Amino acid sequence: MTYSAIAEVEIPRASVPLLQHVLDTYASEVNKISYVWAQFADGEMEYRPHARSATVREIIRHELLSERRFFGEFLGTPEPAADQVMPKELSIASSSQRLVELAKPRLAFLAGQPENWWLEQRPFFDVTRERIWIFWRRILHSAHHRTQLDVYLRMLDKPVPAIYGPTADVTWTGADPTRTVEAASRR
Repeated sequence: MTYSAIAEVEIPRASVPLLQHVLDTYASEVNKISYVWAQFADGEMEYRPHARSATVREIIRHELLSERRFFGEFLGTPEPAADQVMPKELSIASSSQRLVELAKPRLAFLAGQPENWWLEQRPFFDVTRERIWIFWRRILHSAHHRTQLDVYLRMLDKPVPAIYGPTADVTWTGADPTRTVEAASRR
């Protein structure tokens, strides 16, 4: 994937070098989400593969609002009011732009936090967890919804982008999806 909504040079340096991967991973996930969203046309926002499935619009809306909740309520980062999170007119482009606009100040804030901030216990729904645990749960939550939309793309007979490696639609010389014992045995 060569697309970047947040370029590598825009990722701040963590005050705790061991935590630089947190910032790099969050920026990478925002880039991946934005890229997957960009594969949909605005006319596909109401698509759902099953009556009990969420629409593309509902997943995008959930992603924007739940990120605000995870970061603001659970991690304790400065966030805009919930009623200020959604773009004025919901489209693929405006949603992606808003995702990035919200992520950049989070990156700056997270970069300045000391190790003890990350290890502090915080309320998380009905349990208490360390901030670093909550952060990684957020990344997994976003990856879940991004993958959900990858399935929607397949069901719409659209190409599924290469996010972590080759797909049936996107591959390259040297791509190795590790489907054999031989490939898994390499050192």
